[in-house]
Amino acid sequence: MKGLAAGIGVVFLSPILIAGTGMMLASSADAVQSSDSFSSCLSDIDSDKVAEQVTKILDGASGKDVDVEGLDLPAEQVPNAQTIVAAGLSLDVPKKGQIIALATAMQESRLRNLAYGDRDSLGLFQQRPSQGWGSAEQIRDPTYASEQFYKHLLKVSGWQQMTVTQAAQAVQKSGLPDAYAQWEELATALQAAIAKTFPGGGDADGKGTDQDKKPSTSTTGCAPGEDGSGFGRIPEGSVPKGYSIPKDAHPRARKAITWAMQQLGTLYQWGGSCTNSHGPDPMGRCDCSSLMQQAYAHASVTLTRTTYTQVNEGKAVSPSQLEPGDLIFSRGTAARPEHVGMYMGEGLVIEAPRTTKPVRITPIKDWTILAARRVI
Repeated sequence: MKGLAAGIGVVFLSPILIAGTGMMLASSADAVQSSDSFSSCLSDIDSDKVAEQVTKILDGASGKDVDVEGLDLPAEQVPNAQTIVAAGLSLDVPKKGQIIALATAMQESRLRNLAYGDRDSLGLFQQRPSQGWGSAEQIRDPTYASEQFYKHLLKVSGWQQMTVTQAAQAVQKSGLPDAYAQWEELATALQAAIAKTFPGGGDADGKGTDQDKKPSTSTTGCAPGEDGSGFGRIPEGSVPKGYSIPKDAHPRARKAITWAMQQLGTLYQWGGSCTNSHGPDPMGRCDCSSLMQQAYAHASVTLTRTTYTQVNEGKAVSPSQLEPGDLIFSRGTAARPEHVGMYMGEGLVIEAPRTTKPVRITPIKDWTILAARRVI
């Protein structure tokens, strides 16, 4: 009752709640929430309209010009939903898991990255530092919070056979365990609309490109010392001591490598645009193909967005004849590779590797090269 009273108190304090949307301040450990029922007004979602409006937001439209039933602040809520879907795709979480995550965040925070909540609950999923979800700063990072939700969900035995609300409750342990169901239809529409904006994200199994897989180790045909082994262990996010861009590198390749190196240490984000990797928005960070695209954009060379298409850019070159700036591809197949990096010379490659890892420099000996392209 004490928690319920606190929740009712929030209703009178929040203008959004006065508008009738209901704020749920829940913790993932022992949530206590107060909510109105939305099931009656969200039971007939127009998926095509949701997709249209979501696309407008992601293309930069003002929230004033967008109307998504069930979202009162779409300019804030849709990008957060995008981050949740992107995290799910990067972790190879099936479509249903992404829907569960979206429905959970709608119930817990209305898809807002809250700096407050019941007791020490914070963020999109109202996760609690005191319950082991991470530090307050980590939980306020939408990508981190999303990944933590998925990791806990995947540990729930039989979650794919559960209903959305059962699976969400197994993770959140909410005081209102049936509340998640009301968001399922909107969550389904949002997932479908957002997944289609990612390369490969609209696949039936919900999987995308740049999967969270480590590249295989294999020789590249380079002699010892030319395969990067001479630099020893390279700390992630750092430039190995003694490296400099080769003097004979093409000027545009030099610019592209220099810009890519400026992103070292920034966290990977599947589907991220790489337009502001040091900024607060996770979707401004880099994935493997956007790092290549933006690095060459700063050298006045236009590349397409995805690994699947970049493998057809420029001209093919032999892995034994690489020059600084060449794109090298691994994982998957030569026709449809799932990862790309940029050769830097001296046996080194710069890449945005995978979820939870930063942009880094690795020795080319750690790559199984399926294809290589020269784009200048």
